[in-house]
Parts: sequence; structure tokens; C-alpha cells
Amino acid sequence: MSKPDPTSTPTLTHFDAQGQAHMVDVGAKPATHRIAVATGRIEMQPATLAIIEAGTAKKGDVLGIARIAGIQAAKKTSDLIPLCHPLALTRVAVEFEVAGVQHPGATGITCTATVETVGPTGVEMEALAAVQIALLTIYDMCKAVDRAMVVEGVRVVEKKGGKSIQVQRTA
Repeated sequence: MSKPDPTSTPTLTHFDAQGQAHMVDVGAKPATHRIAVATGRIEMQPATLAIIEAGTAKKGDVLGIARIAGIQAAKKTSDLIPLCHPLALTRVAVEFEVAGVQHPGATGITCTATVETVGPTGVEMEALAAVQIALLTIYDMCKAVDRAMVVEGVRVVEKKGGKSIQVQRTA
């Protein structure tokens, strides 16, 4: 089997020769340990962050519920994104870094999701879905007090496994 030409133009894999969408066949690919890490942030008013940190939001434990929502999103990614393969996930971790009282002047929460599987395809979409839904859950739970919140910077920061070389992004 020859290696792909690094100078060739990448092609979209979810379209056939006639331009019709299809799910990529991964049946012949070996199962390998795969990891993806995604991150994103939600910016908010200092008063909103104070409510979250104090645990006094009317809808309950904002970060606890957002964590569960993120885990559920990773598990349901193939139901939400039509051409994603359903995967047996072996680990989903959703973590938050709150910048507020402990970091004067900062007004946001960073969410990081780590997803793992042993399978024929990567878990980047599951990690991205986990971050997006966790941050949207924070928005939903706090929108009554802050409609100016902004979700930003959602991206894959690390990918390991499969034929890809390890990818890490810091910015």
C-alpha cells in the first residue's frame, strides 16, 4: 500500500464520484486506540459567573448539568451528525476551568472534553459535540440573567491514534 502524496490536494471523503453524500466505509480499517481533545469557551458578565461559582443559579448546578450534557452529546454524536459512525466510546471526560473570583478580570468558563475509543475511526466529532453542548447548556441555564454570553473558540486541540500523526494545537 502506497503512502498518500503530501503535495496532493485533500479531497472530501463523504462524497462519492457523483457528488452524493455517503458514510465512509471504515470496515477494513484496523481498530486502534484513539483520543481526541476539544476545547471552547463561553464569555459572560461577571455577575453571571459569580452566580455559577456560588451555585445559586435557579435551574441548579450549572457545571454539573453541563458536564452530563457534554457526556451525553459525545455518546449521541452519530445521531446528530448524519455521516458520523456510531462508536463504542471507552472514555468521555468533560472538565471546566472557571475564571472569575480566583482570576480577577476574567469572565468566562473554558470547557475541555477528552474522548477515547478503540475503533476504526477517530473521535474528534464526539469531542467537539461534547464541548459545544456543554457550553450551550451553560448558556441555556444562565440566559435569564445574561443574554450577552458568547460561545467562542471551539476547536480540536489534540488528536492521537489511527494513521494520523499526533496533532496538537495550542491557539
